Amino acid sequence: MIIETLSKELNIKKWQIEASINLIDQGNTIPFISRYRKEITGSLDDETLRRLNERLNYLRNLEEKKKHVLLSISEQGKLSPAIKKDVEEAETLVRVDDIYRPFRPKRRTRATIAKEKGLEGLAQTILSQEIEEDLEKIAKNYLSEELNVNTIQEAIEGAQDIIAEIISENPDFRESIRRYTYFNSNIEVKAKDENISSQYEMYYSYVEKISQIKNHRILAIKRGVKEKILRSKIVPPIDKIISYLNQRVLIDKSENKNSNEKSVTILNGVLNTENSISSGFNNKEYNLFTKNYIEESILDSYKRLIAPSTEREIMNHLIEKAEDKSMEVFSKNLESLLLESPILNKVVLGWDPGFRTGCKIAVINEFGEVLKTAVVFPTEPNNKVLETKKIILELIKEFDIDIISLGNGTASRESEQIIVDIIKGTDVKYAIVNEAGASVYSASKLATFEFPDFDVGERSAISIARRLQDPLAELVKIDPKSIGVGQYQHDMNQKKLNDSLKSVVEKVVNNVGVDLNTASFSLLTYVSGLNEGLAKNIVKYRFENGAFTNREDLLNVNKLGSKTYEQCAGFLKVYNSDNPLDITTVHPESYGVTKKLLKKLEINLKDIGFNNLSFDMVNFKKLSVELDVGEITLKDIVNDLKKPGRDPREEMHQPILRSDTLSIEDLEEGMILEGTVRNVVDFGAFVDIGVHQDGLVHISQLVENKFVKHPLDIVNVEDIVNVKVLEVDSEKKRIQLSMII
Repeated sequence: MIIETLSKELNIKKWQIEASINLIDQGNTIPFISRYRKEITGSLDDETLRRLNERLNYLRNLEEKKKHVLLSISEQGKLSPAIKKDVEEAETLVRVDDIYRPFRPKRRTRATIAKEKGLEGLAQTILSQEIEEDLEKIAKNYLSEELNVNTIQEAIEGAQDIIAEIISENPDFRESIRRYTYFNSNIEVKAKDENISSQYEMYYSYVEKISQIKNHRILAIKRGVKEKILRSKIVPPIDKIISYLNQRVLIDKSENKNSNEKSVTILNGVLNTENSISSGFNNKEYNLFTKNYIEESILDSYKRLIAPSTEREIMNHLIEKAEDKSMEVFSKNLESLLLESPILNKVVLGWDPGFRTGCKIAVINEFGEVLKTAVVFPTEPNNKVLETKKIILELIKEFDIDIISLGNGTASRESEQIIVDIIKGTDVKYAIVNEAGASVYSASKLATFEFPDFDVGERSAISIARRLQDPLAELVKIDPKSIGVGQYQHDMNQKKLNDSLKSVVEKVVNNVGVDLNTASFSLLTYVSGLNEGLAKNIVKYRFENGAFTNREDLLNVNKLGSKTYEQCAGFLKVYNSDNPLDITTVHPESYGVTKKLLKKLEINLKDIGFNNLSFDMVNFKKLSVELDVGEITLKDIVNDLKKPGRDPREEMHQPILRSDTLSIEDLEEGMILEGTVRNVVDFGAFVDIGVHQDGLVHISQLVENKFVKHPLDIVNVEDIVNVKVLEVDSEKKRIQLSMII
């Protein structure tokens, strides 16, 4: 059942689903399966495998929930074939909860109190709708001083409480009402105090259809409510829903129906309903002795029991859907940021700007090692510009600095103007780096461990410099939520967000590969098969034994066994190894077949990566049979041999290196500028054009004469784009840009 469901949902063949599940259950990681088990899965990629694994966990939880529910209902002696069938056919946890609702142990309610008073029989009599006398006469039989039923009115009201709960616990009623409410209700938002100015002013008197509201608006409303600036509510078409319940519960005497059978099915909570809700029931004949009482119970059931939970469920659904979409956007932004091209073999000066406490400086060599740190005070209130210029020029000369990496935080604008003046007449360039999260890292235990002899400011400058040299290696040290490429991330389900972002980092790290002899503890923790403990053991092994000489040395690391070696080895590169294959992503399990391939092609193993070797004439189909290896695996091996040690980030855009400055006051409408996409959100993209205030390219200005479903279909974080200035508001520091030039 699970395999069929996954196959249908993901549009993947059943054999691929079965193979993937087997590999996952055997303890293989997603990166390992996607890279080294393509023959078995039919080349399912990382993203597809993660979706499969997520849905697999959900469906397995669903099956466990069904077993628990069936067992619980059975132990109560209330499991009928119809209920069993409903549970087994349920496709969501919500549906299972709806079915289980009447049987779930609950706190004392008005209905349970009424049952304790012996009024359940009266409720069933009313629901049967077959009495031919005034209900008050029948209710008189349920008066009991002992059970505290003292009046006819108390008896009838108690029975109505029971009926209201029966109706509210009907799973089909709930499902139909939930669906109808979602597609036919509005969300209304108002300000708690319209006189207070805030970023939520557009929502101070806001109405929109629930099924059409944009995800980012839901998250904005949620935050506004949380901050007690807004209040929101769902406004459903109550009259039509009440009319629907009347039609489903009231028995039309003009039709030839078995009323007893209908009332029993209502009581059992398994009455089938139509998917749509309509109003009006003219020319129908109802039992006049019970009609009004049932209608009162229906209204009470909806308003008191069904509506609050239904509206809460719908709001939760809207928020969850919005969060999932926001996480998806965040994940894609994060992936693009992590894949930013490194600037290799350059000496970098990291500049962490500041006012009162000065600007922290760190010089980093091409290997990321700290050569020198300093503090300069060129900005307010010290204004030691000449002194700063002298210090920086001396550092440039002493260490032959190539690039200045400037953080984009407080005092960045002022620092940039000073840097431009300093580097005039030199070959030094500067780049503005997004420093989001640098302060978080610099105060962390990890930063203290890595740089115990430096203070927080110096560590921040080091991080800013290293972000330019190798963004991936530096950014993995920081909580992804603090990197600054998301929206409303602190308002989301944190566990779900953390899992999502961790998957992205894991995917990128393993796609790029890791130098086993230089990788930090933080980077190693994301490698397939490794955890914090093993990452620490690898670093400890390097410290105690020197550099790894080949991949096999990994087996000497404490607690790193054969299964872990299988999962991680292909992603860890050893550049000084005596085996040239150790710098490729060819897995050690394929070394034998790789050597046979090279022998057949008359290529020396030591020549890979040095000579312009041609593999264009390889007959993969023939060779895969001769070498007893899958054709897909063989093609991957050949691609690895063509470019051993290849870094996929080399194909990405390099950061823009500048030698002059621009301010928001310099901008004019119509100017064409080059910029870097810093963030992508549902309604557009924010582009850094070098004025320290990112401009917004609205979704409507991304491309001409084409509907854009989402900005990510057009741009990604760190893309280099040309933009036209549409509008500048210096006072509010807002810049409107367009990519339609």
